[in-house]
Amino acid sequence: MRMLSSRLLRLAARRALSTSACLQGHGSVAIPEFTLPQYYDHRHIPLPDIPYMKVLTPELKALKEKEKGAWASLSAQDKVQLYRIMFNQTYADMKRGSSEWKTAIGGTLFFVGVTALVYMWQKKYVFGEVPHTLSDDWIAMQTKRMLDMRMNPVTGISSHWDYEKEEWKK
Repeated sequence: MRMLSSRLLRLAARRALSTSACLQGHGSVAIPEFTLPQYYDHRHIPLPDIPYMKVLTPELKALKEKEKGAWASLSAQDKVQLYRIMFNQTYADMKRGSSEWKTAIGGTLFFVGVTALVYMWQKKYVFGEVPHTLSDDWIAMQTKRMLDMRMNPVTGISSHWDYEKEEWKK
């Protein structure tokens, strides 16, 4: 029985791995999106895999043909258009800070405020009174009783009490 179940599991896993990555729909071969070259702007990777504009208009195609000639004949506007064909942002655009930090801090402060409100509601309506065993008088009586009983004389509370001087050891 054990051999049969392990063989079935191996067969099912092999079948799942072979069909999930390769087939999609009616048996056509699927190309996962992460394997295709993608465009993204990033300061640390200056040259993306593909140009920003995939489909060029006739004017931009003519400009690309003009690019193959002397660059001295290109105007500044033409050079900017050629740059924008390849790239979406300049380095200055990529280095410019965003206002995302404001959203993150605002969201954090919002949740801290909601948590404080929940805590105050629980303190008022859910939690009861503080037990009498946490009062200073009760703790003093309990400590005196533990010292009188000489609890844990080796490493515990009684080891820190000097019984001759009736005070805590220094």
